[in-house]
Amino acid sequence: MPGTLYLIPNTLGLSDATPAQQLAAVIPAEVQTLTAGLAYFIAENAKTTRAFLKLVDAVQPLARPLQEIQIAELNVNTASAALPALLAPILAGQDAGLISEAGVPAVADPGANLVRLAHAHNIQVRPLVGPSSLLLAVMGSGLNGQSFAFNGYLPTDAEQRSKRIKALELRSRQDQQTQLFIETPYRNGAFLEALANSCQAGTLICVATDLTLPSETIRTQTAAKWKSALAAGKHPDFHKKPTVFLFLAQ
Repeated sequence: MPGTLYLIPNTLGLSDATPAQQLAAVIPAEVQTLTAGLAYFIAENAKTTRAFLKLVDAVQPLARPLQEIQIAELNVNTASAALPALLAPILAGQDAGLISEAGVPAVADPGANLVRLAHAHNIQVRPLVGPSSLLLAVMGSGLNGQSFAFNGYLPTDAEQRSKRIKALELRSRQDQQTQLFIETPYRNGAFLEALANSCQAGTLICVATDLTLPSETIRTQTAAKWKSALAAGKHPDFHKKPTVFLFLAQ
């Protein structure tokens, strides 16, 4: 009988708080206990997964030494042909944990392809409760939470990016749909400038940074106000920090 594929949430970042405090804020105790008992993980990043397991171990001792735990990587460079091998231990009866570099796996994450294949092989899939930066950003933005779309990364070319923003702004206005984006953290400043300059003055733009962390900030205001603030040199404190961007056209 196949094992179970558990979708294990990771923290959205580390702080100076104790491991117990960091985990208690975002990862339920039951999830910590289940994670500590697994011996096989499929991870977007093995290094960050080991760091997460060390955090868990400080609160809920791992069932076996960390060096004996198998961690296989699944990232954007993993070929589809390699997925069956990742499922092989589960098909042989071993439980496994799928874990993202940050937040919940299989959402804006290459793990979704493995989950789809698991269903095709009749493997039980169990998503576990934990932090999602996208949902937290929608919650904190004040924008439309009934209809929203995640667009991932936009083109880095300025002209193409502006064209894409304007097309999504039109969709947002027509459907009253909140649009979500992420960007490589060191490009946050350039991306916010692109939003402020490309969107119409009344479009509401939200910047949500370091969600769940002590340094968390969430700010929603019109494109016109963002443009004015940026022109005055008043940039959000978000350089090289994980940030979710949202807008809703009026």
